[in-house]
Amino acid sequence: MSIKTTIPNLTSALRTSIVESPDVIRHASGLRLFGKRIKTIVYSTDVALIANCDADAILAVYPWTPNTRILDAISRVANVPILAGVGGGLTKGLRSATVARFAEENGAQAVVLNAPTGLETLKSVRQIVDVPIFYTVVNQSADLTAYVAAGVNALNIAGGKETAALVAWARQQVPEDFPIIASGGKTDEQIQATITAGANAITYTAYGMTEKTFHEKMAKYREEHPE
Repeated sequence: MSIKTTIPNLTSALRTSIVESPDVIRHASGLRLFGKRIKTIVYSTDVALIANCDADAILAVYPWTPNTRILDAISRVANVPILAGVGGGLTKGLRSATVARFAEENGAQAVVLNAPTGLETLKSVRQIVDVPIFYTVVNQSADLTAYVAAGVNALNIAGGKETAALVAWARQQVPEDFPIIASGGKTDEQIQATITAGANAITYTAYGMTEKTFHEKMAKYREEHPE
């Protein structure tokens, strides 16, 4: 008796425009966060997109000082785990720890520290939260062994066009089963290269998808209801 491998797809008439992650990401091993298996992570703070995507988790980081109101808005619409940015650059020390505590209390299942985060800030955050801490790696300058020893539970690798090479380097610095998420790039080939290098899960951006979907719907409405 053969077993069907086709995956049935359930949706509805009102939710046909969901933002879908690249299929190639499913080749990744995934990682488990409080029991939930995660392979696809959308990098966005657009609450409309977050409420209408198929990602396994949300990477809520942005280039401004962490704001508890932003996290509150995201947590109200997200149906999947949130990895919340809590600073580590300009925002550091006690302030990062305070934001991390707020994030945990408001449902974030992990916190993410920026690349410039020093060990003292990391230790402050580690003392105050129970959720996993992701440390962002942007080049090979960080002593990953020291960060893991100080309490980092996973790596978030963002090396631009060098991400796959940076993942391969990081894999040599941490224990074999240490969780790594990484930006995948714009093409299936780039994403696959990052997975092959050792990333367990892939972050992907969805810039402009809200506007693109809206424009497509408006064009459809104009076609269906001409003057």
